Amino acid sequence: MEVFIAQFMNGLSLGSIYVLLVTGFNLLLLVAMIIHFSYPQVVVFSMYISWVALRFTNNSIVVGVVAGIVSAIALNVVLAPLFQQVMRKRGHVDINATMVISLAIGMIITDILSHEFNSGFPIAFPENVRGDEELFGFGLIHISRGQVLSLLVGVVVVSAFFWLLYRTKYGRAFRAIAEDPDNARLVGIPIFQTGLLSYALTGLLGGLTAVLLSVLLGSASPGLGEAVAHKVLAVSIIAGLGNLVGGLVIGLALGILEAMVQGFITGTWSNAIAFVVLLVVILARPRGVFGMKL
Repeated sequence: MEVFIAQFMNGLSLGSIYVLLVTGFNLLLLVAMIIHFSYPQVVVFSMYISWVALRFTNNSIVVGVVAGIVSAIALNVVLAPLFQQVMRKRGHVDINATMVISLAIGMIITDILSHEFNSGFPIAFPENVRGDEELFGFGLIHISRGQVLSLLVGVVVVSAFFWLLYRTKYGRAFRAIAEDPDNARLVGIPIFQTGLLSYALTGLLGGLTAVLLSVLLGSASPGLGEAVAHKVLAVSIIAGLGNLVGGLVIGLALGILEAMVQGFITGTWSNAIAFVVLLVVILARPRGVFGMKL
């Protein structure tokens, strides 16, 4: 029972990270009409920027957090015209084309991290940033500061996001575009500006996720973004592309499943089991467990 509780807590903290990533991914899919497969690479890039800021400011946590969040927002907004230009030239929203572009962007970001930061070696965050400190321990149960912080911040951020989505005029605009872009344009909703706002909002989510990953993992490597991207895509497909509520549920479920597999099965089977679940869902429910929202 102690192992189960310990792994359940690990799964919740990991699942909260997946939820933040999938929420940003789905928002861009619904509002900006793109599959931003490189979104996790943007998050990892922000982790590196935060690491650089920490090195140059004597490990100032405030500067590191601000640098991570601002860099994620800036990079996401800078990439927006690239996606929009391609869709404008093709004359319609082409999700396949935007996915290819995002794959290329992800490879470029990974190569930049491999060649321009720390000679390609993994980076390690300073002790005052890592969440290794144990807050509670009982037998085999060990709850760290990073786990608690990831879970609490994840709950607050996702709650705030859904409040914005369902209780504000910006949220109504997001949902109107997701439901019917043509009618949204007819009633006066600025499609381009609202899409740009979605890039900024997902950049904010990405920056917060970068901070939480830095605390939870304590390190990062150039290939981390690609590994996380596969999980984000898996969660999105299992839940149903564009389904925000489904992404929340499946993100948490996948985090818990991975933690349980790591705790009770010898070997690194968590990735294989996640994609076995993906294959089963695709065969049984092609539109996802909760249904696609496209």
